[in-house]
Amino acid sequence: MRTSDSDTTTPDSDTSSKTDSPQHGLSRNGRNSVDTETEHFLLIEDVGSLRAIYDAYLRNAGFVTHLAASAEEGMRIFRDNPIRMVLLDLMLPDRDGDTLIAEMLALRPYAAIIAVTADRSIDRAVRAMQEGAIDFLVKPIDEPRFRSAIESARSLSLRSDVDDASASEETVGDFVGNAPQMRALYARTRAAARSTAPVYIWGESGTGKELCAQAVHATSPRADGPFIALDCGALAADRVDSELFGHNRGAFPGALEDKDGALLAADGGTLLLDNICELAPTAQIKLLRFLQSGQVKPLGASQPVDVNVRIVCAAKSSPSVMLQNAVLREDLYYRLMVLTIEMPPLRMHREDIGPLARMALERFASEEQRDFSEIEPEAITRLEDRPWPGNVRQLMNVIRAAIVMHDGPVLRAHMLPEFDPTTSRAAPTTAPAVDPFVDRTLAEIERAAIEAAITRHDGSIPRAALELGVAPSTIYRKRDAWLSKG
Repeated sequence: MRTSDSDTTTPDSDTSSKTDSPQHGLSRNGRNSVDTETEHFLLIEDVGSLRAIYDAYLRNAGFVTHLAASAEEGMRIFRDNPIRMVLLDLMLPDRDGDTLIAEMLALRPYAAIIAVTADRSIDRAVRAMQEGAIDFLVKPIDEPRFRSAIESARSLSLRSDVDDASASEETVGDFVGNAPQMRALYARTRAAARSTAPVYIWGESGTGKELCAQAVHATSPRADGPFIALDCGALAADRVDSELFGHNRGAFPGALEDKDGALLAADGGTLLLDNICELAPTAQIKLLRFLQSGQVKPLGASQPVDVNVRIVCAAKSSPSVMLQNAVLREDLYYRLMVLTIEMPPLRMHREDIGPLARMALERFASEEQRDFSEIEPEAITRLEDRPWPGNVRQLMNVIRAAIVMHDGPVLRAHMLPEFDPTTSRAAPTTAPAVDPFVDRTLAEIERAAIEAAITRHDGSIPRAALELGVAPSTIYRKRDAWLSKG
């Protein structure tokens, strides 16, 4: 029995004999059946009142709890008991809590560790996630967020024994390739999948950012839940809130029925926010509020709804460029940029072009009902020599075009479409070059550059700002000045 705040509840106490304790028959690491009939949860918190609150909640949820008030005591309990889930305060009297994470994961790689921090130390929580914690909670903890984090830890605990075999697989999801850059991508994807932290995936167009998001979802404890993808760049300004948070009937003119937004639709699963740099400022504020509370309030609703969703974001720009250009609110940036995955461009792993081409041949030959079955070596060599500015997506399009326009069974080099010269260096010309800056003021040159960037990005000012290396507000301000001058 527990006699003090720092004593532990052991399997020999009355808690371990509860008949309603979760039963999952784990046998990981050779532990006997007595160890694995119940779920053991370690609480490391030096504030006695908080420890008691967490303890009561977890007992009611059916866990066997072990309590510690210091890092040293927590590690001793962790080593001596079959603990797979930990609630860890990052500020402990004898040492920082985040220094325990690596030690715990070295002993049990699939331990589900939830970090707890105060508002002033969010940056430490982010570092804890990068060290391997699956989630973090900010004091004072909202009950919906606490419940969501605990259920995520439980799901990870139940699935972790199955992960040993899958972790040795060469690829994740639907990826193809075995180059060192891709193996590193697979390892980072698996590591991100076991967490509940937000993930930011970045890289050039055509590298497979959505495919990576799907792989994170498919190898996570949320794999049985929905995967929803929402392109922030494709949302009309007046529909962003409705598409993301949902609305009730009559919330605005034209709202004829209730509609679940993307967050509600992804409840229990994963939501991909593609082109996150395009998200409207007002929606950014509401997204931040959701990340803090775990609750969504649809337009026109009187009460918020608890939602358990893992957020994955994607864009072309690196996190440092996103921060430098102030595309996202700073507080939202630090909430979303916890785990990052960079997608390698195809030119960085050319040895995978052959396997990718053969995969595309098989796929498109079936879809287009053509009789292609192989690619000649010369065709592979020609593919490997191309620069591929459009990455894997461009390679897929080239293979598909060749299949549609020719007959098999062998795809030969001459069947490949010619490389588009507009995507590489311009062809030499004998015509005299025209200096674009002649007879133009600096202000005129600046305006032309900005307008050209906006045109290249189909009218998107945030994307144009990213290309030009300025904040979107700078372009908005300059456009207003141009309009005022006529």
